[in-house]
Amino acid sequence: MKSHFRTIEISDPRFEFEGLRWVTVKSPALKQRADITLFVPKQAANSNDLPLIILMHGVYGSHWAWALKGGAHRTAQRMIDHGTIPPMVIAMPSDGLWGDGSCYVPHGVAEAQRELRSTNPDFEKWIVEDVPAAAREAVPSVTNRSPQFIAGLSMGGFGALRIGAKYPEMFRAISGHSSATHFEQLEKAIEEPLASYGCAAANRSALETILQNRDRLPPLRFDCGVDDFLIELNRSLHTALEEEGVPHIYEEFPGAHTWPYWEKHLEETLRFFTRQL
Repeated sequence: MKSHFRTIEISDPRFEFEGLRWVTVKSPALKQRADITLFVPKQAANSNDLPLIILMHGVYGSHWAWALKGGAHRTAQRMIDHGTIPPMVIAMPSDGLWGDGSCYVPHGVAEAQRELRSTNPDFEKWIVEDVPAAAREAVPSVTNRSPQFIAGLSMGGFGALRIGAKYPEMFRAISGHSSATHFEQLEKAIEEPLASYGCAAANRSALETILQNRDRLPPLRFDCGVDDFLIELNRSLHTALEEEGVPHIYEEFPGAHTWPYWEKHLEETLRFFTRQL
């Protein structure tokens, strides 16, 4: 089978641990190398068409954050072992490592920057096309028939809500934790000026993207901690969806914008995805 990538490097199974596998590819969408951490459960051996979850990190992070700060692989393996969820593969990609955070959107190039940036990296296409392709090439039990899900935290929650709604035919369900809900909300967290992203107006609002695709939207849930600085934005999104009659699940839990919160409530996402199988 011809590879989707010009180059792909996969970790040696002798040195992998706790079901974690590492992949580096030359991404067609980004025109550069990019990294993915994969969780492959013990039960994946001799299995076919296992569900694939794309799990996205927030600003400042990278592909290792969900596993090595949030223990996502341990949560998933424990739930699989207990029979709470079926075997699932989790792909945890970097966001493309642009600035403090790519926001998982296609980047345009302003005229003043053309001498510095010769290409327009498409961080959305990286998630939608390259990451699933890399998972299929690195994990034999993931195939073109595998159900796909998308989730994330903070900036990654924004990415999951927006990309999942924009490509409803690709994802069985969507989940966000402590999500940003609009591109402009990143301004206080990042060093780079928002204008440098060249982000099109159509890619700036999770709510607008959801409403544009409301008639074919996959099952949607999101949650936020009551002490999170994004709580009112998540409540506003919930209210707007309720007023528009868009089916969804919204939950609030004790906690703030921290890894202990996301580690704990990843379980809600995994249970939610299991119910859609």
